[in-house]
Order: sequence, then C-alpha cells, then structure tokens
Amino acid sequence: MSSGAGGRCDYILVKTVLGMERVAASYIAEIDPGAEVIPAPRGFKGLVLVRPSRDKYKVAEELEKRIPEAEKIVVIEGCAPADPREIARVAAELAPQYISSNETFAVRTVRRGRHNFTSIDVNVVVGDAVRRATGARVNLRFPDKVVAVEIIADRAFIAFYPGSKEWKKMRPGKYPVYKLLRRIAIVQMPYLGPLDACKTMGVRIGREVQNFEVGELVIAPIGLVDALQLKTFLEGVFEGIESRYQVQVKSYGRQVYKVPVYVQDLYQLVRSRFNEPIIVFEPEGDPVSKRAKDLYELLRSGRRVNMLFGSREGIPEGVYRFANLVLDFAPGVTLSTEYAAAAAVIAVVSVVHDYFASEEEES
Repeated sequence: MSSGAGGRCDYILVKTVLGMERVAASYIAEIDPGAEVIPAPRGFKGLVLVRPSRDKYKVAEELEKRIPEAEKIVVIEGCAPADPREIARVAAELAPQYISSNETFAVRTVRRGRHNFTSIDVNVVVGDAVRRATGARVNLRFPDKVVAVEIIADRAFIAFYPGSKEWKKMRPGKYPVYKLLRRIAIVQMPYLGPLDACKTMGVRIGREVQNFEVGELVIAPIGLVDALQLKTFLEGVFEGIESRYQVQVKSYGRQVYKVPVYVQDLYQLVRSRFNEPIIVFEPEGDPVSKRAKDLYELLRSGRRVNMLFGSREGIPEGVYRFANLVLDFAPGVTLSTEYAAAAAVIAVVSVVHDYFASEEEES
C-alpha cells in the first residue's frame, strides 16, 4: 500500500466485525486467488484491503453474495495521499463520472491514524470541490450519491456509491414513533407477593416503560393492599427507570424524557379518565391487527391514551365496559407481567406505523 501520487486506482475495501478480518481475507483469497489481500492494513482491525486480479466490480459482486463476514464492501475508484487538498483534487477529477448536476451528494470520511486534520475538515474541502466540479447539491441526510473517503494512515481511498446503500435508522417512509409514545399512559396493576419478586418485577417494568419514554406510568392497585409489598415494588420501578434513563442520556443524540410515576386506585382512575381513550389488554380482547384503524384514530386524536395492564390478576371485567378497546396482542400466549406493557406498545405502534407514515408523506 504505497503512498505515491494520487489518481485512479483499483482496490476493494472490505469492512468486517473487529477480529473477523483474517477470516474474511481467507475467503476473499479463495474467490480471487490472484488478488493481493491485506487483512488489517497498517494494523487497523476490521478492514481487508484487496487489489483484485480481475474486474473489481465483478469481484465485489461475488464478495457481496458469498461472504457474510463482510459488513461493507467498498469499491475504490481513486487514491490520494492523506492530505485534504489532494483528496479533494482526486475526488473532483472523478466525481463527474459518478454524480450528475441534478443529483445530491454527501461526503462521508472515516479517518484511521493520526493526522493534523479532522474528518469534518475533509468533508468540507472535498464537498466544496465536488460541488464545483459537478454542479450537484449537498444533502447530508438522504443523498442520491455518497463520496466515501476512507483514510488509512498516510493513504486515502475514494469511492462513490448510491445513497440507497447506506443503512439508516430513520429514512423517508419511516415514522418516528416516539412522537406517539408521549401520548400513552401505561396503567399497571402492581405485582404483589414475595418481596424479592416485587422488587424484581418493579425493576423490569420500570426499565421497559422508560425504554419507550411513554407519557406516564400509573401504578393502579385495587382497594386495600400490603404497604410493604407496594413500597418494594415501587422502589424497583424507580430503580428500573433510573438505570435505563442513565443509559439513554449517554447514548441518545437528543433530550431524553424521564417517565413520571403516579399511584391511583384502578377504579378511581377509570372514573377520573372516563372522557379519555382507555384500552384494556387482556386475552379476551380482539387481535390488535384487526383494530389497527381504531388505534390509529385514538392516537391521532392527540389525547392521552390510557393502556391498562393486569398483574398476577388481570384487569377486572367490569372495567371492560368503560374501555374504548379490549385487545389481545398475542392470541394464545400468556405473557408474564414484566413483558406485557412493552409487548403491547410494540404491537400498537407497529400496526399504526404505516397510517402515520402515509399521513406524514401526504403533508
């Protein structure tokens, strides 16, 4: 992997899970025995640099079909010294062959090794050069084409590929369901019994409701209950919420909503929220998929939607009469208490997703 002058070059860069580069390299050598195959070039794990002995596009296609260890297969079109100006020069020379003036593009740089510049520096310089060379516009979120700059120590490898090849958590056609979750109130009957079980169940339920950042969690006992058991269950709920919240704060790129917790007798809650949507989840209900349109209308109303869950005992049948819907999200399967709310939320947002996605596209 020499560091000479820049220009067109014929390499394939294969990205793998860390530690799998030598396994992938052995399979690549079988597919193209005449290729120069370098696992972990310059000591960087998770990479295999390939100089194929035949058409690089055909070799890349074979690798995609036959090597699951290859996370990404990048066909390299140009090489340059690891200098932003040189990278920009080579990218600008090649770009008109891959990007038309009526398309959008984005530059993605991955830098490995020590340099006196950042990946953002490269993105800016290369992006400007490609824009001037092609007349194309920049679109960082959903580009038609991607200019990939893979820097390995003192060498830069430049590739061009369709933006559709990028896996994204959010893209057109996917509705961010967290917008709906804040409208949901989880009403959970407490798990009461042995104290260790109360604590464990509380922790698990707390983690699940915080995982979805629902609007609120209401613990709803019926009548007289053992105070110590309820206290232990609630301690577990708060512990579960806090532990998941701390993980979210560290890993999310947005503000995290911490789920508030309330306590109210189940019957009094049903009375006080009689004018709000109430959904009971019990095995006697209709399959969730059959009531997708009704769920969509309830969530679309913008009002708080109360989702009721039993515990060791189910929701009393008398409450059914006051519910807008009685649903069963897994006919024939009885889920344990700690999984019920999470499974129901997933089922609900899954069946209404396409309605909201279509509505967003139309607007």
